[in-house]
Amino acid sequence: MGTVGKALDLLDLFTHAQPQLGLSQIARITGQNKATCHRLLTEMESRGLVEQTGPAREYRLGPAVLRLAALRENAVPTRAAAMPALRALADASGETAHLSHLVAGRLQTLAFAYASGHGTQVRMEDADFLPFHATASGMAVLAFLPGPQQDAILTIPLPNLTGTTQTDPAALRACLPTLCANGFAETDSTFEPDVYGIAVPLFDAASLCIGSLAVATPAPRMTPALRALILTEVTKAATQITALWGGTLPPDLATRWRQAA
Repeated sequence: MGTVGKALDLLDLFTHAQPQLGLSQIARITGQNKATCHRLLTEMESRGLVEQTGPAREYRLGPAVLRLAALRENAVPTRAAAMPALRALADASGETAHLSHLVAGRLQTLAFAYASGHGTQVRMEDADFLPFHATASGMAVLAFLPGPQQDAILTIPLPNLTGTTQTDPAALRACLPTLCANGFAETDSTFEPDVYGIAVPLFDAASLCIGSLAVATPAPRMTPALRALILTEVTKAATQITALWGGTLPPDLATRWRQAA
């Protein structure tokens, strides 16, 4: 891996759970020596991509990241274009709606919306990466990816997150044709305990899968009537968002969605 790749990998270490990291932590997580990490961080700090803060001089993301994000959203208003449909989906389903985008082979939460009808809701964190094997969003995307991409995802270690997470690559691969034929994926307590998810894929202008749209609800609240409502609303919203993004649904997928709902 080149120097640029190593530096960008360091940026991925920052999360909601760990917004600040010390040099020793970064070296330990990456397996690189401290001198290399310090050199990369110093270079990024000079460009405003990271900055140091506090008495311990820990690193956090710098202000240059905000500029890049603003430029991207202005040029390609992915999030802004989808938000009205996402909010409408949350209101119509009465549950948490969330949108994810495929970025460099990983599935990243792009936006979410909460409904106001229930005191108990599934909570989300933006900018989080979603595991393909353990989420409805991930499985919906995985089912529509080309074979080599599926293989690349399923050949890495797959963690068991809840005790009911499917981690056998062969079993996961075997269910993908059915998910593709149905046009949606659903999971029950495989990413978080007592969370039920239903997700559909989103597509670009070449009908290639670029993300997913999902509804997440507390599993005890899921009923056949709610499942049917969610499938109706999430496929409708996915059709709208795909069109807003300049995308095109694969042939016959809209028909499969109507049959599923």
